[in-house]
Amino acid sequence: MQKNEEKIGIVSNLGMDGEGVLIEENKPIFIPFSLPTEKIKYRILKVTSKCAYGKVLEVFTPSDDRVRPKCPVFFKCGGCQLQHLRYNEQLKLKENKITTCFRKIAGLDVQVLPTIKGVNEYRYRNKLQLPVGEINGKTIIGFYAENSHRIIEIEDCPINPEWTKNIISAFYSYINEFKLKGYNEQDFSGDLREIAVKEIDGKLIITVVCPKPLEHVDRLIEIIKSFHKGEFSLFLNINDNKTNFVYGNDFRLCYGNNDYSSEMLGIKYKIGVRSFMQVNPSVCQKLYSAVCNEVSEKPNSTVIDAYSGAGLMTAILAQKTQGAIGIEIIKEAVDIADEIAKSNGLSDKMKNYCGDCAEILPKVIKEQKELNKKITLVLDPPRKGCDISVIDAVIKSDIDKIVYVSCKPSTLARDIGLIVGSLVVFGTEIKRVENYKPRYSIKSVKPFDMFSQTKHIETLCVLERINHNI
Repeated sequence: MQKNEEKIGIVSNLGMDGEGVLIEENKPIFIPFSLPTEKIKYRILKVTSKCAYGKVLEVFTPSDDRVRPKCPVFFKCGGCQLQHLRYNEQLKLKENKITTCFRKIAGLDVQVLPTIKGVNEYRYRNKLQLPVGEINGKTIIGFYAENSHRIIEIEDCPINPEWTKNIISAFYSYINEFKLKGYNEQDFSGDLREIAVKEIDGKLIITVVCPKPLEHVDRLIEIIKSFHKGEFSLFLNINDNKTNFVYGNDFRLCYGNNDYSSEMLGIKYKIGVRSFMQVNPSVCQKLYSAVCNEVSEKPNSTVIDAYSGAGLMTAILAQKTQGAIGIEIIKEAVDIADEIAKSNGLSDKMKNYCGDCAEILPKVIKEQKELNKKITLVLDPPRKGCDISVIDAVIKSDIDKIVYVSCKPSTLARDIGLIVGSLVVFGTEIKRVENYKPRYSIKSVKPFDMFSQTKHIETLCVLERINHNI
């Protein structure tokens, strides 16, 4: 097997990220956009000691599960990976991915419940980020190709809302009128670097990232109004730093409101230019409802929301329970969380701490246990999962119940394995533990399809402490 060699074979199964897998010379070959049972012609792109990677050249016998992608640049763009696969099969793939991660990483056999779906399989996102660059002297707007910073030009995106095409058209009109240049990452030159849009209840927050203040902003506002009839705000983010960080700290409001109000599960909150948002509102509401269903309303109970961000989930939990405590390291987010508590009349039921979760969590747990509180801990870390120091604090605390929200099955499986006891940190490595006594039982593992048409999946895992003294 050699690089650039062309072969014909039959795909045997799907890999965890939706790529087709063939076995040849006792070695798996991973080929994106191919499906099981398909006879394909493919080219070898890379060969390693353990596996190989290829590219589909032709599909001779399409699978019954193959569907026509809605996006004309699906096979080039890196935003989606699964538009060619029937939606029900996408869900099975993601459920199998979670099961496989738990088994292979943590040595745990778990029953994964059926995936909770959103309202729409397409047009579901409320957030859009478009890099602006140049190809052969032409300024283009698009998405990055998979594993690269090569921009694929687009006119629309079927997983983003209907306004996407209008916003892109508006910016092309502005670019062409004033002959603006896209950003060059090699020499840090150009007029426009990125266009980002958030939607809140039909209102848009548009942010233009540029190395220096744009000229003719009033004209840009006029052009956007001509293409988009709804309410919007326009910000400039001025970032002249010669780094890979897209955003700088200088946000300038050019038009519209500084933020917009919204509501979820009875909690009113504001979204601004820097606010974090879950990309799929209908699935987010179902996920937060499911988290709420796992916490107790009894007088002697409390909820600790680690990695609490801007406090929306903390407020939802506080509204339902006797009290909730948020822990977040970013001060700006904690300030927003305090404002949410105040504006919703929850100041007496919701307390927010600013600092490192590993340092604050043990203190908060100790305080609550001294008050004889029955504790439910909600963990909602970033994709990298929990820091080991946080896991250590959780293990030492003997918390009654843990509700873990994860957007990456591999780090979820690792962290759950460490908490349950099937894994242990040994020096700089994480190793399996044979014949361990589990600290927690896994009550449920439930996927939420927050990211339809992509390889990503949100998962809710619930753990309950085992009392070995009974």
